[in-house]
Amino acid sequence: MDKENKELTPKQIVERLDQYIIGQQEAKKAVAVALRNRFRRLKLPEDIRDEVAPKNILMIGPTGCGKTEIARRLAKLCGAPFIKVEATKYTEVGYVGRDVESMVRDLMAVGYKDVKAEMEDKLREQSVSKVEERLLDLLLPGTTDKPAKEENETDSQGVPLGFIGQAPASENKVDDSTREKFRQMLREGKLEDREVDVVVSNTQGAPSMEIIAGGSLDDLQNSMQGLVNMMRGGGRGKKRSVTVKEARKILTEEVLDSMVDHDKVADEAKKRVEQSGIIFIDEIDKIAVHGESHGQDVSREGVQRDILPIVEGSNVNTKFGVVDTTHILFIAAGAFSVAAPSDLIPELQGRFPLRVELDSLHKEDFKRILSEPKNSLIMQYTSLLETEGVKLDITEDALDRMSVVAEEVNASAENIGARRLHTIMEKVLADINFEADEHKGETIKIDAAYVDSKLQDISENQDLSRYIL
Repeated sequence: MDKENKELTPKQIVERLDQYIIGQQEAKKAVAVALRNRFRRLKLPEDIRDEVAPKNILMIGPTGCGKTEIARRLAKLCGAPFIKVEATKYTEVGYVGRDVESMVRDLMAVGYKDVKAEMEDKLREQSVSKVEERLLDLLLPGTTDKPAKEENETDSQGVPLGFIGQAPASENKVDDSTREKFRQMLREGKLEDREVDVVVSNTQGAPSMEIIAGGSLDDLQNSMQGLVNMMRGGGRGKKRSVTVKEARKILTEEVLDSMVDHDKVADEAKKRVEQSGIIFIDEIDKIAVHGESHGQDVSREGVQRDILPIVEGSNVNTKFGVVDTTHILFIAAGAFSVAAPSDLIPELQGRFPLRVELDSLHKEDFKRILSEPKNSLIMQYTSLLETEGVKLDITEDALDRMSVVAEEVNASAENIGARRLHTIMEKVLADINFEADEHKGETIKIDAAYVDSKLQDISENQDLSRYIL
């Protein structure tokens, strides 16, 4: 988390979230306070700090109202390791499900990747000269700069080592001159399309033994694949013929990987995950058990009991070390259209003390969603068509009409929230998208009449809307 975002007040956090998400002020306030409390906790003395647990949040609201987006934007805002999982993924473990602890291992993998990328960025400038030398070695094999032997070094027979197998001084000067010419051409970008042979090292390395420490079947499969690759290639790299431009990317990755201290990365990632990690558990209502437990409900209740110790705080083995989940922030979300939050087991309910209800979206919200947020839907579609030389002039009444239709169809068919706008926009712009190349240089006006002409059949026949939208 950078210093600027660390210092954000709850009000400023909500203002940042407002740039991307319309409405849902109560939910934004709840996550903003939760985020600020994590920063406050780190300022406390150690004896109190460990006692302050994060206040996990349960978001209740229909699909498409912004639950996932709020959590995702919050994580981006504070630079925290973030992962989204579906609770239903953990049902029937051993058949189609996954081990519940895998969510922590996945979060740790995300944290490790983020920290490694940050450290590589800091080292990128130092790597440029090393990559340049390796490129020159590929372009001019045999001219590698080798350290000169000391003049007084001799072999067992007293013969100076500096003269054994060494090219004449004049030849070395020619090599150096050629190398410097190529270096200049390389820096000027004149050799970008020349092909060279690069040996790509086996990045998988030794297979992970995480399965022994409680890993999942996925980890076992990856480990077995790593063993097979090692047996086939003997751990050696594979030769590829690529352009200098591509070779530079490959070599940069290899050089940066060798420069990074992987133990230090793992330690920093573990610290971040434990102190500021966020796990978003979606579809938690699908594992709620209504009434008596029998059949599949037993499996769902089992998933709740598996999730409970993770949320409460436990130690999970990962290939980067043991991770304590006590101070990870958990945000759970569900529509709860069939089950109620009270259908979750009482112990799990107690681990989500903050309940936030998100509102269904109405036509005013839809209109704002279409045009207000950064990278709004209108901006996305107009930008896409501008690449073809087509300009869209979408009028205010067109926005009103699309918003009304979105509200009507959501009310009469399934309520899928803001996702309804994607289907409406696609339907309205279907012909323009298809014939864009024929309208190059034109400005096409989209007004309410145009919207009605494209959505006429849907608005007239509500049964048809179930299939089209």
